[in-house]
Amino acid sequence: MLRKVRSWVEICRGTTLLFLFCHLGYVCGQIRYPVPEESQEGTFVGNVAQDFLLDAESLAARRLQVAGEVNQRHFRVDLDSGALLIKNPIDREALCGLSASCIVPLEFVTEGPLEMYRAEVEIVDVNDHAPRFPRQQLDLEIGEAAPPGQRFPLEKAQDADVGSNSISSYRLSSNEHFALDVKKRSDGSLVPELLLEKPLDREKQSDYRLVLTAVDGGNPPRSGTAELRVSVLDVNDNAPAFQQSSYRISVLESAPAGMLLIQLNASDPDLGPSGNVTFSFSGHTPDRVRNLFSLHPTNGKLTLQGPLDFESENYYEFDVRARDGGSPAMEQHCSLRVDLLDVNDNAPHITVTSELGTLPESAEPGTVVALISVQDPDSGSNGDVSLRIPDHLPFALKSAFRNQFSLVTAGPLDREAKSSYDIMVTASDAGSPPLSTHRTIFLNISDVNDNPPSFFQRSHEVFVPENNRPGDLLCSLAASDPDSGLNALISYSLLEPRNRDVSASSFISLNPQTGAVHATRSFDYEQTQTLQFEVQARDRGNPPLSSTVTVRLFVLDLNDNAPAVLRPRARPGSLCPQALPPSVGAGHLVTKVTAVDLDSGYNAWVSYQLLEAPDPSLFAVSRYAGEVRTAVPIPADLPPQKLVIVVKDSGSPPLSTSVTLLVSLEEDTHPVVPDLRESSAPREGESRLTLYLAVSLVAICFVSFGSFVALISKCLRGAACGVTCFPAGTCACLTRSRRREGLPPSNGILRIQLGSDDPIKFVDVGGHSHGCTPLASAPTRSDSFMMVKSPSAPMAGEPVRPSCPPSDLLYGLEVRPLQAQPMLEGYSEAGMWLGHVPESTGLSVRACSDVTTSVSGNYVVDAML
Repeated sequence: MLRKVRSWVEICRGTTLLFLFCHLGYVCGQIRYPVPEESQEGTFVGNVAQDFLLDAESLAARRLQVAGEVNQRHFRVDLDSGALLIKNPIDREALCGLSASCIVPLEFVTEGPLEMYRAEVEIVDVNDHAPRFPRQQLDLEIGEAAPPGQRFPLEKAQDADVGSNSISSYRLSSNEHFALDVKKRSDGSLVPELLLEKPLDREKQSDYRLVLTAVDGGNPPRSGTAELRVSVLDVNDNAPAFQQSSYRISVLESAPAGMLLIQLNASDPDLGPSGNVTFSFSGHTPDRVRNLFSLHPTNGKLTLQGPLDFESENYYEFDVRARDGGSPAMEQHCSLRVDLLDVNDNAPHITVTSELGTLPESAEPGTVVALISVQDPDSGSNGDVSLRIPDHLPFALKSAFRNQFSLVTAGPLDREAKSSYDIMVTASDAGSPPLSTHRTIFLNISDVNDNPPSFFQRSHEVFVPENNRPGDLLCSLAASDPDSGLNALISYSLLEPRNRDVSASSFISLNPQTGAVHATRSFDYEQTQTLQFEVQARDRGNPPLSSTVTVRLFVLDLNDNAPAVLRPRARPGSLCPQALPPSVGAGHLVTKVTAVDLDSGYNAWVSYQLLEAPDPSLFAVSRYAGEVRTAVPIPADLPPQKLVIVVKDSGSPPLSTSVTLLVSLEEDTHPVVPDLRESSAPREGESRLTLYLAVSLVAICFVSFGSFVALISKCLRGAACGVTCFPAGTCACLTRSRRREGLPPSNGILRIQLGSDDPIKFVDVGGHSHGCTPLASAPTRSDSFMMVKSPSAPMAGEPVRPSCPPSDLLYGLEVRPLQAQPMLEGYSEAGMWLGHVPESTGLSVRACSDVTTSVSGNYVVDAML
């Protein structure tokens, strides 16, 4: 026992040293290795080099070893492999006694640099002890008048093993008078009792010799035996009887000697000596119980005669015997349990082993400020100590071991906000009432330039209508710096990305003192749709700190371009002759008028209408296709017809242009308009229109390339976007994001960017979260859309028509990166490709080209609902 106590004292002393090393900046592990007890020398326990991420080649140079004299007797480290091995066999019972768990804390020390690691070894019990009875012969006297069913407690066997390897059952040799009953106590131990089944007759048999066997639960099981000798005594009719078969009392560990704990009472109805009852401890009561308690033999008073120690043993359970004076004497037994109650009579003690007086405000979270240890000699909840500091301080307490703490920084420190801290540490136990101790730690914060200027937002989106005035204020990028003095003086500068064809400085100007952004010239949506640049805010600290904000400027389209007729070609003021074969029927295609609008979105959605005709009933114009067809059969003597077709966009206010057709029969001999014969004359208007279209195409190419670069950049910054790819090469990226300020109020915002060179007729996006279907139209451009709402989505194969006033216009432009995702199935029908995105987005996407039955190009859709 003394050896065991000394071993644990050395282990606890090594644990305290380990705590100091760990909190002074060294490494602690939380690894546990199981190893069976009595393992032979050289048994592998675990690879500490691998578990602690140590270089196996440098173990010898760093002298990795087990710390602590006690642990070095049982363990060693192989410096070649880093394996932890058994040095000498470990007896679990000698080390931990009857404790349910046996954990040995290990510390490992390395040099160059000096580091310490911590692990635990769990000594697993093996069934190496057989049950043993205190005596090999157990004597028991029973009167012949004892009634069947009476029980007689027997001495229990002891097993040094624990858990499943401890005693699991008792057996009694076969006989006709006695049986064995096993009672389980509250601590889990088993107590055998001899049960009388048949009446005894001393004249027939005066004694019985039985074999009592105790068996443990090991594999294989072990057993121990004792001879039970039962002597049959002559009749004494009545045995003493206790009022209860078991008693349970509680007493404070501080109870004084001589205190009365309980008075037992047993009655015997016999007269004379047979009715005189004496009390005594049962024969198997251990000596420690007899030394602590005193039992009066005649009145049954149990008193305390020695000091109690809750920390060494928190309860005592034993049997008391009541025996009469008859011949033969009869006796009865009861079980008595005395529970000790811990007394909280010691306040925790705080010891600050190391502390820093000054800490720079740039200290990283987790920096150790002080090492604190607390002790409380009480046990149980009275010895459970909790350490706390005020919640509003940027510090925290961490504990790697019981009652060992480190005070660390839990967040950023700001000397400008608070230059010093008085940290009150309070240690409280869990007693009732709890006792506490206070200790104040003083800490000063030194200043560094640790706060860069910060913008209110990481990115800004600015929406500017085209045709603005030079000098207009676009936005104000204000940054703040919580530092003071030179560290808080901020200057602003414009940063432009490299390899960008469009220079932001040619469009905007930045005030270096205030961060105000002004337009230096008027924007033209047909030339520039987006402009992206960065603004840097830089303080004057040493070293200076800076931060940037990304500004994305979106130019909003205005209806400032009238539609232009591409075909049939005609000079301004000229007629376009169109010939009809004689006697054509209704529905004959005369010609198709095709027009484009340099604007975008709804402003570019053109419609065709027959404005003037000699007989409007003869011809009909398709409103959206521009097809001119005969409405009725044409008579053979039809004179030439002058048709004025007006092409109007959907802007507000709308702009329009017209083309005049001269329709005549092929046999007609009317003179051809002189202007039409001048085929060799240069067409100045047509050349100018071709130039405009060429310039627009080049601008679109540059803007598309810039948008693609911005898409890739935004993906790399971690924008959450799911991309859906369609069979015809179409990819859609749909996300849900917050509503951005500056956009018109609406039930939903759909942002689309197209990377296809083919003209797309429309994109239909159906939202399940609201009752409208946004429609997008971009017949002339492939990089932006203007959105309109529709009360219901069209069916497959049905034409899509705008059905809402311009006030319901939704618009926007977002550059998003393309990401590879699994292909999404779809099908083509009536010149339209149909597909679906996952239900989690609440959207479906449909795109239709002007001519083909599938859509080519890359579509990026950012939906905010």
